[in-house]
Amino acid sequence: MKLGIKNMVCPRCVEAVTEIFHSLGLEPEEVTIGSVTIPDKTMGKPMHTHLEEALKARGFELIDSPADATVEALKRAITKHVRTPHECRLKLSRCLEGQFNVPYDTLSRLFSTREGRSIEKFHVSERVAWVTELINRGDKTVSEIAHITGYSSLSHLSRQFKSVTGLSPSEYIARLKHE
Repeated sequence: MKLGIKNMVCPRCVEAVTEIFHSLGLEPEEVTIGSVTIPDKTMGKPMHTHLEEALKARGFELIDSPADATVEALKRAITKHVRTPHECRLKLSRCLEGQFNVPYDTLSRLFSTREGRSIEKFHVSERVAWVTELINRGDKTVSEIAHITGYSSLSHLSRQFKSVTGLSPSEYIARLKHE
């Protein structure tokens, strides 16, 4: 039985969800970003309820509808697009249309309805999250990070970073040094 899991976006999420399943005595056959495969006979109604509660406590949810599954797949596709900027030269909208074979405006409406924010805002927040991770590592300049993350310029990165975090990259770095 394959279960869709909402809000799984990284390898740490896979570890956390695996831990949740093990803590409930469920032995998953496979855990990947966005899904868990378990033996068919291990999920009764009481266990389903316990699983939902345990997942929710850690910020995850079982995916109940095809629309939610599509939104989660969109999130994974956007995150991949962000994390591999030199792999896909297409604009995000064209990339998503190609992957889902659905017009971008349809995907955008579905995403906004389910998530309460636009694909574009999610895309920017994912890019800034990646920039923040790279800054926290401390081994690259902001200019190098702009290049790695596919920003066209340092000023573009700075504007988006400030719009999400409320700080410029240099202000963020200064705060890190004081902590």
